[in-house]
Amino acid sequence: MLNRKNKLLLMKIVSLFSVVRGYNIPVIVIAQYLSAIFILSPKNTGAMQVLLDANVFILVLASSLSIASGYIINNFYDSEKDLINRPRKSMLDRLVSQKTKLYVYFSLNFFVALIAFFISWRVLLFFSMYIFLIWFYSHKLKKYPIIGNLTASFLAVFPFFGILIYFYKKELYHPYEIETGIIFAHAAFLYLLLLVREIIKDLENIKGDLASNYQTIPVVYGEKVSKRVIAVLCMATVFPVYVLTDVYDVGYMDIYFYLCLAALLFFVVYLWKASTREQFLKLHNVLKFLIVAGVFSIVLMEPSVLIHGKNYLSSIGF
Repeated sequence: MLNRKNKLLLMKIVSLFSVVRGYNIPVIVIAQYLSAIFILSPKNTGAMQVLLDANVFILVLASSLSIASGYIINNFYDSEKDLINRPRKSMLDRLVSQKTKLYVYFSLNFFVALIAFFISWRVLLFFSMYIFLIWFYSHKLKKYPIIGNLTASFLAVFPFFGILIYFYKKELYHPYEIETGIIFAHAAFLYLLLLVREIIKDLENIKGDLASNYQTIPVVYGEKVSKRVIAVLCMATVFPVYVLTDVYDVGYMDIYFYLCLAALLFFVVYLWKASTREQFLKLHNVLKFLIVAGVFSIVLMEPSVLIHGKNYLSSIGF
């Protein structure tokens, strides 16, 4: 049996895990590696060649830790608002003091800067800018309508550009060997889903936003306008899906995109009926499922990459 001191320590660890949303970090890691393997790496490159690339590992690690530190600073600024919107989670998060959160926040950012410098000063600059943008968003931008939502969605996809730039800088690509359109169409589709998710979160958290004087879209323009904006954004996903399925070849991943469009149709229908926090939370969870499903569906683009990885593993004696 644990004594009182050890129980308190365990609860603080659980609290910190909740603050950094540790359950999201593995999904972020998987998303970055799958993107690197199936979208960004050159053709005929095995999965193991990417997985064993030390620089890719550092980039993924730095991205994950930056995002974790971003959750901490976001929690730091939103502590009062979360007491209204998420009272249970907020009480758990408060087991770790604000001082400790800041200490962990600065420690993580220092470590990110340190490992980024091992790759190059450009990578250090990239993550320094990313850390600053997360802080500026949490401190200022998220309190304003439209710009706050646009910035939050951009920050969610920003780390993937680090890996993209890395492959370009290493000159692993030759002209026409990469379909840049696929990358940006994927990014556009994901960005639209994230933007919808941000506005749904604002609808879900409208009470806390009102109390904390956050000028979100639902607070400033109302629920009806917010729903119209969401409906338009959902319709806009048709354009990147068309590019990905009809202009370019994404293998069997087109199944995911078609199913996603169908799900978004039902999503919009339910959205117009939703009026309570619980209903908006369900819609929020649907979007999270679609985003996570999209991450794992990347494998469907070119399953043969896994075979190349297996052959590469055999060739180096594993």
